Amino acid sequence: MITLDELRLKFEAAAIRRVKVGAFDIDGILRGKYISLEKFYSAIELGLGFCDVVFGWDIGDVLLDNVTFTGWHTSYPDALAVIDLDSFRLIPWEQGTALFLLDLFDKGGQPLPLSPRQVFRRVLKTAEDRGYKTWFAAEFEFWMFKETPESLRAKRFRDLTPLSPGSFGYSVLRASQNAELVIDILENMAAFEIPLEGFHTETGPGVYEAAIALDTGLKAADKAALFKTAMKEICARHGITPTFMAKWNSELAGSSGHLHQSLWSEDKNLFHSGEAMDHYIGGLTAYLPELMCLVCPTINSYKRTVPGTWAPINATWGEDTRTTAVRAIRGGPKSSRIELRLAGADINPYLAMAASLASGLEGMEQKLNPGAPATNAYAAPSDAPLPKNLGDAVKLFRGSEVARKWLGEYFVNHYAATREWEVRQFEKAVTDWESARYFESI
Repeated sequence: MITLDELRLKFEAAAIRRVKVGAFDIDGILRGKYISLEKFYSAIELGLGFCDVVFGWDIGDVLLDNVTFTGWHTSYPDALAVIDLDSFRLIPWEQGTALFLLDLFDKGGQPLPLSPRQVFRRVLKTAEDRGYKTWFAAEFEFWMFKETPESLRAKRFRDLTPLSPGSFGYSVLRASQNAELVIDILENMAAFEIPLEGFHTETGPGVYEAAIALDTGLKAADKAALFKTAMKEICARHGITPTFMAKWNSELAGSSGHLHQSLWSEDKNLFHSGEAMDHYIGGLTAYLPELMCLVCPTINSYKRTVPGTWAPINATWGEDTRTTAVRAIRGGPKSSRIELRLAGADINPYLAMAASLASGLEGMEQKLNPGAPATNAYAAPSDAPLPKNLGDAVKLFRGSEVARKWLGEYFVNHYAATREWEVRQFEKAVTDWESARYFESI
């Protein structure tokens, strides 16, 4: 852990003049602010107030009317925010600025049970108590456009100009044509302590995939969550806007947020040999339907999980197949791992990793058998279908004993309420599809 004296030396060496602090909300959005150095050093000792409305509104800052944690009935008080000094990063594209993540606590000094970072900490603590060390690595697909926040709204998010035309997967040419942006991303991410193992075009106009280097539990989630915010900030300096929607266009492929993971005991990868991998997969396939709304958290998530789109449609697993929800990769002592392919780019990494790890550990605890692997899960019938929409997923989540056991009653009730709110907002919306289909002809 970094000491205060070490931190002061780092600040002096980097000529730090301001600090940005923030915490991730339920939707994985970094909510925070700039503070002065004087305020920062005071907050290290005393903490700082952070309005709990960040858990009382939705992704559009509309106040929720169905949660008990906060609201007009509590007058939206402050939660206690504690700076995690080990989360220290320099922001290379904002000279003189340091970044720290906040951990949120209630008035009694207990970890806030609905804070995503604290939820993942809870699952990680159980894993650690059982002698396990967890490793995760996220892969994100995202689409980039020659648009600004203003032009997106002026165009009503239609007829957008992609970074590059046409479909050209794994194209060295396309990446080189946009080398100024691509190299800026690679170098800034490395300097921001989110090194990328790979970065390449995918199939579609302006779509890329980034593979974040693996790390242990919480650090991996921090990297994945910060990556999306960092991408948006770096791209904005080039007049580019990326989207991490699971499915931004019905005619094009969706965007994944695959999660690679392994479980270790001391210096041994438990997924390399023995029954641990099978039982872990057994837990994933058994409990993914119940926890799907953590892995597919939006209305839009379910537009991606349809047949023939490189995304899973059922809770199946396979050996190195890209049609199943879970892909087993049986490599060497270090590389053997599991890839959760159900996750889209719209995940909150803390919650998706928490759901994945909790499911796997429950499978190990119950010694679950994953059954026979599938080769083509689109063609094979499954007795474990996944929910088709967010509403169905939330109903399963509310009734999940595994969710309540691993994530806590308070979190389950709050998170379910936020997803039910999201469903209600969609149910009363009039879509472009409805207008085009019915406006004139009905």
